[in-house]
Amino acid sequence: MIFFFGITNGQKELDFHQQMTCDLCGRMGHYRVFMTYMVLSIFFIPVFKWGRTYYVETSCCGSVYELRPETGRAIEYGENVTIRQEDLYLRQKGSNVRERKVSKICYNCGYETSEDFEFCPKCGRAFES
Repeated sequence: MIFFFGITNGQKELDFHQQMTCDLCGRMGHYRVFMTYMVLSIFFIPVFKWGRTYYVETSCCGSVYELRPETGRAIEYGENVTIRQEDLYLRQKGSNVRERKVSKICYNCGYETSEDFEFCPKCGRAFES
């Protein structure tokens, strides 16, 4: 008797929609959640999955985060979940992430900006040269 079996990697995109403001690039975007796993197939039929890891990719800059397994499972099962920053672990910075250049700091409130303002947009005091 001949058995055809194999072990392969799998990836599945999960149905999840949440808008966010990216901490890395500062732009608005949304999360794309997907999971990767290993699968054992017998006669080309998937029989057993293991090693599930959940990831989040941002649409603004393409940064990839690893998602806490509890949160990822809840999303996989269709529960109403909000992803918080504590649930994410940065794995790869996106290609569109620019280092933010700070050119002015308000000495009154501590606001930092790279724009060419004469007055602080937060407290209204004049920037010192």
